[in-house]
Amino acid sequence: MQAMNAPVKKRLLALLDELIAHDGFGSIRVDIRLLKRGQKEVIIDCGKQYRYVVDFESPQEKPGV
Repeated sequence: MQAMNAPVKKRLLALLDELIAHDGFGSIRVDIRLLKRGQKEVIIDCGKQYRYVVDFESPQEKPGV
């Protein structure tokens, strides 16, 4: 599951570094929407929008829980 989240985390960290280095105000907003079973859409908004679809496993779907 971590491999699916890697591009999202990489983009968030890069945007954070850019905002900290920027000479002025900045903000980052992250929205997560539930898509069809087993997927979520992650939208990172920081002036531009970056969209990712990631797979996830809900706690109800895990065996033994």
